[in-house]
Amino acid sequence: MAAALSMARRVVVAACVAAMALALLATPGSGQLDPYFYDKACPAVLSTIKRVVEEAVAAEPRMGASLLRLHFHDCFVNGCDGSILLDDTPFFTGEKSASPNANSVRGFDVIDRIKAAVNAACRGNVVSCADIVAVAARDSVVALGGPSYDVPLGRHDARTASQAAANSSIPAPTSSLDRLASSFAAHGLSLQDLVVLSGGHTLGFSRCTNFRDRLYNETAATLDGALAASLRAVCPRATGSGDDNLAPLDPTPARFDAGGYYASLVRRRGVLHSDQQLFAGGPGGVTDALVRFYAANGDAFRRDFADAMVRMGSIAPLTGASGEIRYDCRKVNYS
Repeated sequence: MAAALSMARRVVVAACVAAMALALLATPGSGQLDPYFYDKACPAVLSTIKRVVEEAVAAEPRMGASLLRLHFHDCFVNGCDGSILLDDTPFFTGEKSASPNANSVRGFDVIDRIKAAVNAACRGNVVSCADIVAVAARDSVVALGGPSYDVPLGRHDARTASQAAANSSIPAPTSSLDRLASSFAAHGLSLQDLVVLSGGHTLGFSRCTNFRDRLYNETAATLDGALAASLRAVCPRATGSGDDNLAPLDPTPARFDAGGYYASLVRRRGVLHSDQQLFAGGPGGVTDALVRFYAANGDAFRRDFADAMVRMGSIAPLTGASGEIRYDCRKVNYS
């Protein structure tokens, strides 16, 4: 066991170095972000966001996972620019109707409430919707027992969105490990980032339509039989039947903890195909070693998850003269 953990630590260090190098190449504007960006312009911004997020998560714990996912789906499409929040217009079809988001991504009403509260606290429109999404993700994690971390701020909001980019950029729940690794690498994120950010699935639920193929088309060797039986009870084989039925992604979907998610993968109890792809059970796989490491080291997972969230949240931000600060997160200022 000690030897395995030592190997996993070496893998983590090497992956971390690679991730930092890739992130520097992929996010040239990220150095302009600053956790203290609003200290003078609006000192109350962080406490205001935290209050609204805590109220939303207390009313519906599932909302914490939804706000975390909203940030991920925003950042993976042309950077962390709030484009996912835009409604369709006569000039573009937005990201809300893209396949990975339609009838799935949620929390837009919470972001609306935060924006209104922040504008009131700041006595004006000084905080971007993209920054609100990033901070709300962090506060959701904290509200459900996860680690806190400083969120670099100063992003501007996009003036357009792209359904096509969302369809091509967001990894699907049916993705192979190679496809997942390629997608993360395209955003300057390493295999370690892939494994640790996937650990966000310690929170929340998935719709039947996202795991149906795993239940009926995969071999028994890749899926625990007891889990398969329980999931089939809520997810019928026929497409269109029970598509929106939900199953928890780990045994404690409202508590941020490493053990449930990573231990489930080791036991072949990953609900999503893309999650189980992180652990094949072989002797030499990098992601296998990382899954075992985080299953046994909750503190390391919390630390590395926080670091990876900062890296992900720094993907291609709009800063300086680029973009705008929207008055309404659902539409650009000139509309």
